Amino acid sequence: MLTRLSIQNYALIDSVDIQFNRGLNILTGETGAGKSIIMGGLSLILGQRIESRYFFNQDRKCVIEGYFDLADYQLEAFFEEQDLDYERETIMRREVSVDGKSRAFVNDTPVTLNVLKALAERLIDIHSQHATLQLDTESFQLLTLDSVAQNQSLRARYEGAYRGYKAVLSQLSTLREAAQKANADADYHQFLYDELAAANLEPGEQEELEAEQQQLEHAEEIKRSLLGTVNALQEQEMNALVLLREALHQLQQAERYKPDLAQQTERLQSSFIELKDLSEEISRVEQGVILDEARLVEVNERLSLLYALQQKHRVDDISALIALREDLREKLEAISSSEVEIERLEAEVKRTEAEAVKLAGQLSESRQSVVGNIQEEVAHMLHEVGMPHSQLQIVLSRFTGNELRASGRDEVRFLFTANKGQPPQPVGKVASGGELSRLMLAIKSLIAKTSALPTIIFDEIDTGISGEIALKVGEIMERLADHMQVIAITHLPQIASKGDTHFKVYKMESAGKTATGITQLEIAERIQEIAQMLSGANPGEAAIQHAAELLGK
Repeated sequence: MLTRLSIQNYALIDSVDIQFNRGLNILTGETGAGKSIIMGGLSLILGQRIESRYFFNQDRKCVIEGYFDLADYQLEAFFEEQDLDYERETIMRREVSVDGKSRAFVNDTPVTLNVLKALAERLIDIHSQHATLQLDTESFQLLTLDSVAQNQSLRARYEGAYRGYKAVLSQLSTLREAAQKANADADYHQFLYDELAAANLEPGEQEELEAEQQQLEHAEEIKRSLLGTVNALQEQEMNALVLLREALHQLQQAERYKPDLAQQTERLQSSFIELKDLSEEISRVEQGVILDEARLVEVNERLSLLYALQQKHRVDDISALIALREDLREKLEAISSSEVEIERLEAEVKRTEAEAVKLAGQLSESRQSVVGNIQEEVAHMLHEVGMPHSQLQIVLSRFTGNELRASGRDEVRFLFTANKGQPPQPVGKVASGGELSRLMLAIKSLIAKTSALPTIIFDEIDTGISGEIALKVGEIMERLADHMQVIAITHLPQIASKGDTHFKVYKMESAGKTATGITQLEIAERIQEIAQMLSGANPGEAAIQHAAELLGK
């Protein structure tokens, strides 16, 4: 409930701080005193917009704070979803700077205006004579049925089942679309994969083939060069080995007489041995070089295939072709596995749909069971408030087939007539503003007995009624306040007298400016205020006595 409202620098308000209580809180005051301004300030923390020209002092920012006791509202999930700290006493604050920039906070955490509005809608319901369109909405009408039938737990179970069903259905739809697209490309992908798979691609193969091709194309030149090398080393009459052997012999002769040449002799001998081995190795290489035209044709054909595949797929090397082959393989495997997954999801859709349909059926039965009771209770309360011939007719029907919505399988219409002999019509088409206000009051009073409703604010919904009817409206508000916090702005003494707490809104002069103030009235002040509401600014003894009687004093 709303425990405190602080308004700083808004319109005619310099500063007000209102401490609301449980039960029925009454606000009264002369026309133009500022009651609507207080509601305007409250609307800022409900997410409404503001312009800086509405500031009391154009040099200071406007700050509105609402303090709420959240004990009865089960809002922990909302706070977690919005990544906010949940506190039983939560403060919603709105600040508007002089340049018109606005900031919103929940428990000192900055939030968007949409988050502020979403939270406020769970906490406060402002109801005025002109704000009765809610009555004609299916969501409110289903809320009425579910509240009276105490379907909170059942509806939560259904909504969970429905969300699960829709989630699986969405997964299935997405997978089917992907599978349909994949199947459309499957034949082409299979052709490409088969072509690449048949090529038996191996990493590094292209480089090896290109090197082999180079050798095969120049085999004769390579063989000729190798033979020339061997001839120079050991085949010619005066070859390198013969000359090196003669040099070694001469050096060995000199070593006989000069022993310190041993190291040079050893090095020359090593060179001779190494050169001899090298010559033999080159000779073996030369013998291995073969002029193989058939192999050259084979290599050229293989390379032509690799080059053609690279050009076709617009890649630069064989590793890219291998990666493409593996990607195609995965796509083809995914098509196969998606068929299995589609079958699984189809079965899951049937299971979750059956569960949701079952719970929706239970909701329908429960709602239908309270239709008659709601119609009778509302008719009884409307009779109390001067509408003896009024009739609320609730038409509850199911959608065709197994169609499901977030609220179930039911379609509901509230039909209403306030006049005898007139057939019921949709609520918004036949009822006047005053009739709609009393109908809403009756329905909200009925809902409040079974549900934790947000704080409800009645903003002058008593227009057009008086006397005994006004007294009955006040009694219904009084009963409603047994189950929830009610704040009522009224001009009627009969309603004002039913309040548990009474505030008076007034105008005053402050520093040469007119300002709006508010004060909580004690019993004597209440008697005086209600007497003035009965007879004017200077009430007589009879009016004071009547006011005391209304207050039970």
